[in-house]
Amino acid sequence: MQSQVGSDIGALCGKCGDVWHVVIAHANGRIAQVECKQCGARHRFRPPPGERGAQSAAATRPQRRTASRSGSASAKLIVEADLSRPPRAFDPHETYQTGDRLLHASFGEGVVQAVTGRTKIRVHFGSGAKLLVHARE
Repeated sequence: MQSQVGSDIGALCGKCGDVWHVVIAHANGRIAQVECKQCGARHRFRPPPGERGAQSAAATRPQRRTASRSGSASAKLIVEADLSRPPRAFDPHETYQTGDRLLHASFGEGVVQAVTGRTKIRVHFGSGAKLLVHARE
């Protein structure tokens, strides 16, 4: 099935590891370029692992071996909310842990999926995953 320009598609982002993208260009009947909904990066279409299809020009090329990225595995996990704790209003000065429920002014209610750095957390909202700061001094 051919995806139209502007439609959503699963593709692997080399910058942030997310898979939610929008088709932005076609060439020779194939998806040529996509834009990541998480980080805004524009790149060629790369289907997510396990979904190699006729759309991918990369399917005909030999695969390169690359080191695994620690953040990409956590981007695919969906951590359940810890319902024993009430949701907290998001504050970048507060410290959060995996499973915490947040109430964000712009994104609504979300669940902390991972602590990705000393001051960063990945939070899953209804609109998708977002990278937020926390424990800011």
